[in-house]
Amino acid sequence: MSAAPLTDADDLGRRFLARLRPGRRGWLTAGLTLLLVAVAGAASALLLMATGASPSASLDAIWTGSLASTTGWTTTLLNAAPLLLVALGACICASAGTFNIGQEGQVLIGGLAGAWVGLRLAMPGPMLVVVVLIAAAVGGGAWAALSALMLRFRGVNVPVSTLLMTFLAIQLVAFVVSTPWGLQESVQNSSGIADAQSNPLPANAQLASFGQYPSLQLNTGLFIALVAAVGVALVLSRSRWGFRVRMVGLNPLTARHTGIRVAALGGFTLALSGAFAGLAGGLLLASPIGTNRLQAGLSDNVGWDGLLVALVARNRPLVAIPVSFVFAVLRAGGDFLAATGVPYYLVDIVKALLVLAFVAPPFLVDLFRRRRGAKPSTAPAVSVVPTKVRAAA
Repeated sequence: MSAAPLTDADDLGRRFLARLRPGRRGWLTAGLTLLLVAVAGAASALLLMATGASPSASLDAIWTGSLASTTGWTTTLLNAAPLLLVALGACICASAGTFNIGQEGQVLIGGLAGAWVGLRLAMPGPMLVVVVLIAAAVGGGAWAALSALMLRFRGVNVPVSTLLMTFLAIQLVAFVVSTPWGLQESVQNSSGIADAQSNPLPANAQLASFGQYPSLQLNTGLFIALVAAVGVALVLSRSRWGFRVRMVGLNPLTARHTGIRVAALGGFTLALSGAFAGLAGGLLLASPIGTNRLQAGLSDNVGWDGLLVALVARNRPLVAIPVSFVFAVLRAGGDFLAATGVPYYLVDIVKALLVLAFVAPPFLVDLFRRRRGAKPSTAPAVSVVPTKVRAAA
Protein backbone atom coordinates (compact mmCIF):
# COMPACT_ATOMS: atom_id res chain seq x y z
CA MET A 1 0.00 0.00 0.00
CA SER A 2 1.62 3.23 -1.12
CA ALA A 3 1.86 6.23 1.18
CA ALA A 4 -0.22 9.29 0.41
CA PRO A 5 1.72 12.04 -1.36
CA LEU A 6 2.84 14.99 0.72
CA THR A 7 0.97 18.25 0.30
CA ASP A 8 2.27 21.82 0.39
CA ALA A 9 0.82 22.16 3.88
CA ASP A 10 2.90 19.17 4.98
CA ASP A 11 5.99 20.87 3.56
CA LEU A 12 5.31 24.05 5.48
CA GLY A 13 4.67 22.07 8.66
CA ARG A 14 7.91 20.12 8.37
CA ARG A 15 9.92 23.27 7.72
CA PHE A 16 8.33 25.01 10.70
CA LEU A 17 9.01 22.05 13.01
CA ALA A 18 12.58 21.85 11.72
CA ARG A 19 13.12 25.45 12.77
CA LEU A 20 11.70 24.72 16.24
CA ARG A 21 14.01 21.77 16.92
CA PRO A 22 17.03 23.21 18.73
CA GLY A 23 19.17 20.14 18.18
CA ARG A 24 21.87 18.87 20.52
CA ARG A 25 23.97 22.01 20.14
CA GLY A 26 20.96 24.18 21.01
CA TRP A 27 20.21 22.27 24.20
CA LEU A 28 23.87 22.38 25.22
CA THR A 29 23.99 26.13 24.60
CA ALA A 30 20.78 26.75 26.57
CA GLY A 31 21.95 24.64 29.51
CA LEU A 32 25.37 26.26 29.60
CA THR A 33 23.76 29.71 29.42
CA LEU A 34 21.58 28.98 32.45
CA LEU A 35 24.59 27.64 34.32
CA LEU A 36 26.72 30.70 33.55
CA VAL A 37 23.87 33.06 34.49
CA ALA A 38 23.67 31.32 37.87
CA VAL A 39 27.44 31.60 38.25
CA ALA A 40 27.25 35.31 37.37
CA GLY A 41 24.55 35.82 39.98
CA ALA A 42 26.60 34.01 42.63
CA ALA A 43 29.74 36.00 41.75
CA SER A 44 27.76 39.24 41.99
CA ALA A 45 26.48 38.27 45.42
CA LEU A 46 30.01 37.51 46.61
CA LEU A 47 31.25 40.88 45.33
CA LEU A 48 28.47 42.68 47.18
CA MET A 49 29.26 40.84 50.41
CA ALA A 50 32.95 41.63 49.95
CA THR A 51 32.11 45.36 49.93
CA GLY A 52 29.98 45.03 53.05
CA ALA A 53 26.64 45.21 51.26
CA SER A 54 23.77 42.76 51.56
CA PRO A 55 22.88 40.96 48.30
CA SER A 56 19.19 40.77 49.22
CA ALA A 57 19.08 44.45 50.19
CA SER A 58 20.90 45.40 46.99
CA LEU A 59 18.48 43.37 44.88
CA ASP A 60 15.58 45.02 46.67
CA ALA A 61 17.10 48.46 45.97
CA ILE A 62 17.41 47.64 42.25
CA TRP A 63 13.80 46.45 42.24
CA THR A 64 12.63 49.57 44.07
CA GLY A 65 14.43 51.92 41.73
CA SER A 66 13.31 50.25 38.50
CA LEU A 67 10.08 48.25 38.73
CA ALA A 68 8.45 48.70 42.12
CA SER A 69 6.54 51.88 41.25
CA THR A 70 5.24 53.83 38.28
CA THR A 71 8.12 56.26 38.75
CA GLY A 72 10.60 53.40 38.49
CA TRP A 73 8.89 52.05 35.38
CA THR A 74 9.03 55.50 33.80
CA THR A 75 12.76 55.76 34.45
CA THR A 76 13.39 52.23 33.16
CA LEU A 77 11.52 52.82 29.90
CA LEU A 78 13.28 56.14 29.39
CA ASN A 79 16.62 54.30 29.69
CA ALA A 80 15.52 51.47 27.39
CA ALA A 81 14.79 53.65 24.33
CA PRO A 82 18.32 54.99 23.64
CA LEU A 83 19.86 51.61 24.53
CA LEU A 84 17.67 49.92 21.96
CA LEU A 85 18.52 52.45 19.25
CA VAL A 86 22.27 52.00 19.79
CA ALA A 87 21.84 48.22 19.74
CA LEU A 88 19.91 48.36 16.46
CA GLY A 89 22.74 50.23 14.79
CA ALA A 90 25.23 47.69 16.13
CA CYS A 91 23.07 44.85 14.76
CA ILE A 92 23.05 46.36 11.27
CA CYS A 93 26.78 46.97 11.28
CA ALA A 94 27.64 43.51 12.62
CA SER A 95 25.39 41.83 10.05
CA ALA A 96 27.68 43.28 7.37
CA GLY A 97 30.78 41.99 9.16
CA THR A 98 31.90 45.40 10.48
CA PHE A 99 32.46 45.93 14.20
CA ASN A 100 31.67 49.46 15.34
CA ILE A 101 32.71 50.17 18.94
CA GLY A 102 32.54 53.95 18.82
CA GLN A 103 28.86 54.35 19.69
CA GLU A 104 29.66 56.35 22.83
CA GLY A 105 31.25 59.12 20.76
CA GLN A 106 28.56 58.91 18.10
CA VAL A 107 25.89 59.41 20.77
CA LEU A 108 27.71 62.55 21.92
CA ILE A 109 28.07 63.94 18.40
CA GLY A 110 24.39 63.26 17.78
CA GLY A 111 23.54 65.21 20.91
CA LEU A 112 25.85 68.02 19.80
CA ALA A 113 24.24 68.26 16.35
CA GLY A 114 20.74 68.14 17.84
CA ALA A 115 21.53 70.81 20.45
CA TRP A 116 23.12 73.10 17.85
CA VAL A 117 20.04 72.92 15.63
CA GLY A 118 17.59 73.16 18.53
CA LEU A 119 19.25 76.25 20.00
CA ARG A 120 20.12 77.99 16.74
CA LEU A 121 16.92 77.53 14.73
CA ALA A 122 13.65 79.26 15.56
CA MET A 123 10.86 77.03 14.26
CA PRO A 124 7.24 76.97 15.38
CA GLY A 125 5.42 73.94 16.67
CA PRO A 126 6.64 70.34 16.94
CA MET A 127 8.59 70.59 13.69
CA LEU A 128 11.64 71.67 15.69
CA VAL A 129 11.91 68.40 17.62
CA VAL A 130 11.72 66.49 14.33
CA VAL A 131 14.57 68.59 12.93
CA VAL A 132 16.56 68.06 16.15
CA LEU A 133 16.26 64.27 15.87
CA ILE A 134 17.13 64.30 12.17
CA ALA A 135 20.17 66.47 12.84
CA ALA A 136 21.25 64.12 15.64
CA ALA A 137 21.01 61.10 13.34
CA VAL A 138 22.91 62.90 10.56
CA GLY A 139 25.60 64.01 13.02
CA GLY A 140 26.16 60.51 14.40
CA GLY A 141 26.14 59.01 10.92
CA ALA A 142 28.65 61.54 9.61
CA TRP A 143 30.95 60.90 12.57
CA ALA A 144 30.90 57.15 11.88
CA ALA A 145 31.36 57.76 8.16
CA LEU A 146 34.73 59.36 8.93
CA SER A 147 35.92 55.94 10.12
CA ALA A 148 34.62 54.38 6.90
CA LEU A 149 36.60 56.94 4.88
CA MET A 150 39.74 56.26 6.94
CA LEU A 151 39.37 52.57 6.14
CA ARG A 152 38.80 53.25 2.46
CA PHE A 153 41.66 55.67 1.84
CA ARG A 154 44.18 54.92 4.60
CA GLY A 155 43.38 51.34 5.58
CA VAL A 156 42.73 52.23 9.24
CA ASN A 157 41.12 49.42 11.19
CA VAL A 158 37.44 50.20 11.91
CA PRO A 159 37.32 49.12 15.59
CA VAL A 160 40.47 51.14 16.27
CA SER A 161 39.29 54.27 14.46
CA THR A 162 35.78 54.24 15.93
CA LEU A 163 37.18 53.77 19.43
CA LEU A 164 39.70 56.61 19.07
CA MET A 165 37.06 58.89 17.55
CA THR A 166 35.11 58.47 20.78
CA PHE A 167 37.78 60.28 22.79
CA LEU A 168 37.89 63.02 20.19
CA ALA A 169 34.10 63.41 20.45
CA ILE A 170 34.30 63.78 24.23
CA GLN A 171 36.85 66.56 23.94
CA LEU A 172 34.93 68.27 21.13
CA VAL A 173 31.67 68.39 23.10
CA ALA A 174 33.48 69.59 26.22
CA PHE A 175 35.07 72.38 24.15
CA VAL A 176 31.78 73.46 22.54
CA VAL A 177 29.87 73.71 25.84
CA SER A 178 32.78 75.63 27.43
CA THR A 179 33.16 78.24 24.68
CA PRO A 180 31.10 81.46 24.66
CA TRP A 181 30.75 81.44 20.86
CA GLY A 182 29.79 77.77 20.99
CA LEU A 183 26.91 76.44 23.05
CA GLN A 184 28.01 77.55 26.50
CA GLU A 185 25.19 78.43 28.88
CA SER A 186 24.46 82.15 28.82
CA VAL A 187 23.50 82.35 32.52
CA GLN A 188 26.41 82.59 34.98
CA ASN A 189 26.45 80.86 38.36
CA SER A 190 27.18 82.45 41.73
CA SER A 191 30.93 82.54 41.03
CA GLY A 192 30.39 84.55 37.86
CA ILE A 193 31.44 81.70 35.55
CA ALA A 194 29.09 79.97 33.18
CA ASP A 195 28.67 76.21 33.59
CA ALA A 196 30.06 73.77 31.04
CA GLN A 197 26.70 73.02 29.52
CA SER A 198 24.31 74.50 26.99
CA ASN A 199 21.10 76.37 27.53
CA PRO A 200 18.02 74.15 27.80
CA LEU A 201 16.24 73.24 24.60
CA PRO A 202 13.03 75.15 23.82
CA ALA A 203 9.83 73.42 24.87
CA ASN A 204 8.88 72.63 21.27
CA ALA A 205 12.23 70.88 20.78
CA GLN A 206 11.51 68.33 23.50
CA LEU A 207 9.78 64.99 23.01
CA ALA A 208 6.24 64.72 24.31
CA SER A 209 5.23 62.23 27.00
CA PHE A 210 1.94 60.47 27.63
CA GLY A 211 0.90 60.41 31.27
CA GLN A 212 1.69 62.68 34.16
CA TYR A 213 3.86 62.28 37.25
CA PRO A 214 3.52 60.35 39.55
CA SER A 215 1.61 58.09 37.15
CA LEU A 216 3.36 56.11 34.43
CA GLN A 217 4.82 58.30 31.68
CA LEU A 218 5.53 56.93 28.22
CA ASN A 219 7.86 59.13 26.22
CA THR A 220 7.60 59.39 22.45
CA GLY A 221 11.20 58.21 22.18
CA LEU A 222 10.15 54.73 23.33
CA PHE A 223 7.70 54.38 20.44
CA ILE A 224 10.36 55.62 18.01
CA ALA A 225 12.77 52.94 19.24
CA LEU A 226 10.19 50.13 19.07
CA VAL A 227 9.10 51.06 15.55
CA ALA A 228 12.75 51.24 14.52
CA ALA A 229 13.40 47.76 15.96
CA VAL A 230 10.55 46.21 13.98
CA GLY A 231 11.62 48.06 10.85
CA VAL A 232 15.26 46.97 11.13
CA ALA A 233 14.23 43.36 11.74
CA LEU A 234 12.00 43.34 8.65
CA VAL A 235 14.57 45.04 6.44
CA LEU A 236 17.40 42.70 7.45
CA SER A 237 15.33 39.53 7.11
CA ARG A 238 12.88 40.30 4.29
CA SER A 239 14.41 42.85 1.93
CA ARG A 240 16.89 42.47 -0.92
CA TRP A 241 19.17 45.02 0.73
CA GLY A 242 19.10 43.05 3.98
CA PHE A 243 20.01 39.88 2.09
CA ARG A 244 23.01 41.66 0.58
CA VAL A 245 24.08 42.90 4.01
CA ARG A 246 23.93 39.41 5.47
CA MET A 247 25.77 37.97 2.47
CA VAL A 248 28.59 40.47 2.93
CA GLY A 249 28.80 39.56 6.60
CA LEU A 250 28.87 35.82 5.94
CA ASN A 251 31.18 35.71 2.92
CA PRO A 252 32.53 38.97 1.45
CA LEU A 253 34.31 37.13 -1.38
CA THR A 254 31.12 35.45 -2.59
CA ALA A 255 29.25 38.73 -2.24
CA ARG A 256 31.87 40.48 -4.39
CA HIS A 257 31.57 37.80 -7.07
CA THR A 258 27.80 38.34 -7.21
CA GLY A 259 28.31 42.00 -8.02
CA ILE A 260 27.85 43.55 -4.57
CA ARG A 261 30.08 46.52 -3.83
CA VAL A 262 31.34 45.16 -0.52
CA ALA A 263 33.38 48.20 0.54
CA ALA A 264 30.58 50.66 -0.22
CA LEU A 265 27.95 48.56 1.54
CA GLY A 266 30.18 48.05 4.58
CA GLY A 267 30.86 51.78 4.81
CA PHE A 268 27.16 52.58 4.48
CA THR A 269 26.20 50.17 7.27
CA LEU A 270 28.89 51.74 9.47
CA ALA A 271 27.44 55.19 8.83
CA LEU A 272 23.93 53.84 9.44
CA SER A 273 25.09 52.38 12.75
CA GLY A 274 26.41 55.80 13.72
CA ALA A 275 23.10 57.37 12.67
CA PHE A 276 21.18 55.16 15.09
CA ALA A 277 23.66 56.03 17.86
CA GLY A 278 23.31 59.72 17.00
CA LEU A 279 19.52 59.38 17.15
CA ALA A 280 19.94 57.89 20.61
CA GLY A 281 21.90 61.01 21.55
CA GLY A 282 19.02 63.11 20.25
CA LEU A 283 16.63 61.13 22.46
CA LEU A 284 18.84 61.67 25.49
CA LEU A 285 18.84 65.38 24.75
CA ALA A 286 15.13 65.79 24.00
CA SER A 287 13.60 63.38 26.53
CA PRO A 288 13.08 63.78 30.30
CA ILE A 289 15.89 61.33 31.07
CA GLY A 290 18.37 64.23 30.99
CA THR A 291 18.25 67.92 31.69
CA ASN A 292 17.48 68.84 28.05
CA ARG A 293 20.94 70.41 27.90
CA LEU A 294 24.08 69.38 26.07
CA GLN A 295 26.78 68.29 28.53
CA ALA A 296 30.05 66.42 28.15
CA GLY A 297 28.52 63.56 30.15
CA LEU A 298 25.33 63.39 28.09
CA SER A 299 25.99 59.87 26.80
CA ASP A 300 26.48 58.44 30.32
CA ASN A 301 27.80 55.10 28.92
CA VAL A 302 24.66 54.59 26.83
CA GLY A 303 26.86 53.84 23.81
CA TRP A 304 28.82 51.15 25.63
CA ASP A 305 25.71 49.60 27.18
CA GLY A 306 23.89 49.62 23.85
CA LEU A 307 26.79 47.74 22.29
CA LEU A 308 26.53 45.17 25.09
CA VAL A 309 22.80 44.83 24.39
CA ALA A 310 23.58 43.93 20.78
CA LEU A 311 26.18 41.38 21.89
CA VAL A 312 23.79 39.69 24.30
CA ALA A 313 21.02 39.72 21.67
CA ARG A 314 23.50 38.21 19.19
CA ASN A 315 22.74 40.93 16.66
CA ARG A 316 19.02 40.11 16.42
CA PRO A 317 16.95 43.32 16.46
CA LEU A 318 13.79 41.88 18.00
CA VAL A 319 15.73 40.06 20.72
CA ALA A 320 17.40 43.39 21.52
CA ILE A 321 14.03 44.73 22.77
CA PRO A 322 13.82 42.59 25.95
CA VAL A 323 17.60 42.71 26.43
CA SER A 324 17.58 46.51 26.35
CA PHE A 325 14.81 46.44 28.94
CA VAL A 326 16.95 44.26 31.24
CA PHE A 327 19.89 46.64 30.89
CA ALA A 328 17.55 49.58 31.50
CA VAL A 329 16.43 47.92 34.74
CA LEU A 330 20.06 47.66 35.81
CA ARG A 331 20.70 51.31 34.93
CA ALA A 332 17.61 52.65 36.70
CA GLY A 333 18.03 50.35 39.69
CA GLY A 334 21.77 50.99 39.78
CA ASP A 335 21.20 54.71 40.27
CA PHE A 336 18.91 53.95 43.21
CA LEU A 337 21.40 51.42 44.56
CA ALA A 338 24.24 53.95 44.39
CA ALA A 339 22.12 56.31 46.51
CA THR A 340 22.22 53.71 49.31
CA GLY A 341 26.04 53.82 49.40
CA VAL A 342 26.84 50.80 47.22
CA PRO A 343 29.48 51.68 44.57
CA TYR A 344 27.93 52.04 41.12
CA TYR A 345 30.83 50.20 39.49
CA LEU A 346 29.42 47.00 40.98
CA VAL A 347 26.43 47.40 38.67
CA ASP A 348 28.84 47.63 35.74
CA ILE A 349 30.54 44.44 36.92
CA VAL A 350 27.17 42.68 37.08
CA LYS A 351 26.40 43.79 33.52
CA ALA A 352 29.78 42.52 32.33
CA LEU A 353 29.19 39.14 33.97
CA LEU A 354 25.76 38.86 32.34
CA VAL A 355 27.24 39.69 28.94
CA LEU A 356 29.82 36.93 29.35
CA ALA A 357 27.11 34.51 30.50
CA PHE A 358 25.06 35.07 27.34
CA VAL A 359 27.84 35.53 24.77
CA ALA A 360 30.28 32.79 25.78
CA PRO A 361 28.12 29.59 25.58
CA PRO A 362 27.94 29.23 21.75
CA PHE A 363 31.71 29.57 21.42
CA LEU A 364 32.36 27.18 24.31
CA VAL A 365 30.00 24.57 22.85
CA ASP A 366 31.66 24.77 19.42
CA LEU A 367 35.10 24.54 21.03
CA PHE A 368 34.06 21.49 23.05
CA ARG A 369 32.61 19.76 19.99
CA ARG A 370 35.72 20.46 17.92
CA ARG A 371 37.92 19.01 20.65
CA ARG A 372 35.70 15.93 20.63
CA GLY A 373 36.15 15.65 16.87
CA ALA A 374 32.54 16.45 16.01
CA LYS A 375 31.54 18.95 13.37
CA PRO A 376 29.30 21.86 14.38
CA SER A 377 25.72 20.74 14.07
CA THR A 378 23.35 22.26 11.58
CA ALA A 379 19.61 22.45 11.34
CA PRO A 380 17.87 19.22 10.25
CA ALA A 381 17.79 18.95 6.51
CA VAL A 382 14.39 19.55 4.96
CA SER A 383 13.74 18.65 1.34
CA VAL A 384 12.94 21.59 -0.87
CA VAL A 385 11.92 19.44 -3.85
CA PRO A 386 8.41 20.45 -5.00
CA THR A 387 5.57 18.22 -3.84
CA LYS A 388 4.50 17.21 -7.33
CA VAL A 389 8.02 16.00 -8.18
CA ARG A 390 8.23 13.85 -5.04
CA ALA A 391 4.81 12.42 -5.66
CA ALA A 392 5.76 11.50 -9.22
CA ALA A 393 8.91 9.80 -7.95
